[in-house]
Amino acid sequence: MYKKYSVIKRNNKKEKMNIQKIYKILEWASEKLENISTSKIVLKAKIQFYDNITTIRIHEIIIKIASDLISTKHPDYQYISARLLIFHLRKQAYGKFHPPALYTHVKKMVKLKKYDKKLLKYFSKKEYQEMNKFIKHERDMNFSYAGVKQLEGKYLIKDRISGKIYESAQFLYILIAACLFRKYPKTNQMQYIKKFYNAVSKFKISLPTPIMSGVRTPMRQFSSCVLIECADSLNSINATASSVVKYISQRAGVGINVGQIRAIGSPIRNGENFHTGCIPFYKHFQTAVKSCSQGGVRGGAATLFYPIWHFEIESLIVLKNNRGIEENRVRHVDYCVQINKFMYNRLIQQQYITLFSPSDTPLLYNSFFSDQQKFKKLYKKYEKNKNIRKKKIKATDLFSLIMQERTSTGRIYIQHVDHCNMHGPFKEKYATIKQSNLCLEITLPTTAITDIHDPNAEIALCILSAFNLGKIKKFTELKELSNLLVRALDEIIDYQKYPILAAKNSVKNRRPLGIGVINFAYFLAKNNVRYSDGTAKNITHQLFEHIQYYLLTASCKLAKEKGKCPLFHQTKYADGILPIDTYYKKIDIICNQTLKLNWTKLRKKIKKYGLRNSSLSAIMPTETSSQITNATNGIEPPRGYITVKASKDGMLKQVVPEYKKLKKKYELLWNIPDNTGYLHLVSIMQKFIDQSISTNINYDPKKFPNNKIPMKILLKDLLTTYALGIKTLYYQNTRDGIKNIDHGIQQISSIVSCDNGACTL
Repeated sequence: MYKKYSVIKRNNKKEKMNIQKIYKILEWASEKLENISTSKIVLKAKIQFYDNITTIRIHEIIIKIASDLISTKHPDYQYISARLLIFHLRKQAYGKFHPPALYTHVKKMVKLKKYDKKLLKYFSKKEYQEMNKFIKHERDMNFSYAGVKQLEGKYLIKDRISGKIYESAQFLYILIAACLFRKYPKTNQMQYIKKFYNAVSKFKISLPTPIMSGVRTPMRQFSSCVLIECADSLNSINATASSVVKYISQRAGVGINVGQIRAIGSPIRNGENFHTGCIPFYKHFQTAVKSCSQGGVRGGAATLFYPIWHFEIESLIVLKNNRGIEENRVRHVDYCVQINKFMYNRLIQQQYITLFSPSDTPLLYNSFFSDQQKFKKLYKKYEKNKNIRKKKIKATDLFSLIMQERTSTGRIYIQHVDHCNMHGPFKEKYATIKQSNLCLEITLPTTAITDIHDPNAEIALCILSAFNLGKIKKFTELKELSNLLVRALDEIIDYQKYPILAAKNSVKNRRPLGIGVINFAYFLAKNNVRYSDGTAKNITHQLFEHIQYYLLTASCKLAKEKGKCPLFHQTKYADGILPIDTYYKKIDIICNQTLKLNWTKLRKKIKKYGLRNSSLSAIMPTETSSQITNATNGIEPPRGYITVKASKDGMLKQVVPEYKKLKKKYELLWNIPDNTGYLHLVSIMQKFIDQSISTNINYDPKKFPNNKIPMKILLKDLLTTYALGIKTLYYQNTRDGIKNIDHGIQQISSIVSCDNGACTL
């Protein structure tokens, strides 16, 4: 029947359907791929054809069929479907398969107001012609289907109403490189542009959403993470909400420190009125977060931070669960509970935790972050003070409630505030860490904003990127990649605009970067080591030693050229104190690997020249960027050989790298016996990372009696993370949505002992 059908081409001309044309494009798309059946695709497609079908619709049908065939037996379908989609998108963008010359493309896009008009001022026609020579459009064929769909949905310039695409990936990459090195001297400018372009287009470097979607456009905000501290006043609360709206609208994830907001019933204006408590203001922040959709690129999201000893914690900890009514729930933001060693000791000793309103104990709140000995003295003093409002709760009950909600929602996070300050790059006296960001990997100083134009406040921003470990053959390759990344990201600090003065002052003075990794699971599989059995400890130690060493080297070299960051004196680096000096020393029990690089020489250089950036490393979740580069997600073990992620376009299937060769080498998430091996590796990474790590914990109820996770296991793992020096905990994942907990608790002190005493606090 289809032989009688007509088709309508992209130019609206009608002609007879020719199946051979479909075979021809399928043969092109399947070149050098294995186990691809073009006839199978055509056979499945024929039944969906009809008279006067458009060629666009035919193309969409064969793309969908090819992507549905992705499996572990036939992983190369992820590449044929990607190539078919690339063909489709190029036709849409250019009216033909082959892209135009770079200069022609840029002129057109500037005229359409899709690209920044300054692109035509930064470079001459001759320079664009030179860049055009080293663009490799054939690298588009290296994407997997999931990667191209993410490009289409989030990164390529498009009309988000009509869906029309205006560019292809290699133009995206070359123009990001050009923008970031636009001010470099002409003597080496093209060299840096070419090197950076090659690094990103060969997937050696992974860039985050704000950079990929924004650089080259009129948009000038490329920081992934924003940290905003709120004081206990209406002016500060409103300024915080306004700041949230500004940054949510520009594709940033937000962390909001709400820990200072006074508790319900606290007196206002000398007792003229009493306070309504935290929940109404949390709702206010939630409304601000959800007010913008971030241009269709991703939805607004935020994490709220508060201390474990807050007077309202019993109400705050349940805000995400599905019980209760809307009036006493704030479900559309996430939460982080801040804990220190003193509170853990109350748990271990099965004592009580006393809850206070921060407004009644302002010295206590500040010392909670900056001075642990002072906090301990003040806490005990306030406990005895009969004039201060307080209440007590058994530590076991409070921690059990936290773990119950963390298990139920997966979205109650943990920050160890003493680790963040004592083992971070900043001097606590001058630059205190009081919160983290949306995803719990950024630990930068903040001060509360009291007005949207407040010149003295400090909103922390961080610019992110990552090394793709799957593309690294030798650790020494990280030297050149570190140099490229540090230079490029440092340029963003001066290239981007700042809608709020408090953010501009902070970033210009501290120049913080957060560079992490993706494809760690593939890296382990390639090197025949595993998460769970200890075999990955030494190579992990060596890897992250090289990463931090080369990042510091690059920043020091840049400081020598351009000057150190203005607030460098507020870092421990200024005194020659490095992460290898401040890390939690009990990590040595886990891994006693010696350092391989010349840290003494580097230390001397840092003391002499300083650093261009006050921080350099952080390990972030990389949900989208790992798909773009066909990598495993961050440092996480894959859940299966095929990862399936939901998107607005359907389910995106992605096969782990080199599945056929390495399938027996990969250690899948739910096959790992417990969290211990993974946490050991995170603690080794944290020895070198100067900010923090988005650390996930995972449970399969089927591994426990009656399919219930014992509370003692939850508490033991929590205490273990602290005992290993881990700064922050992100998701708690529970397999198959089963979230039953066995609430029985043994003697708490008996559940925290670990091998070799490594988990003693």
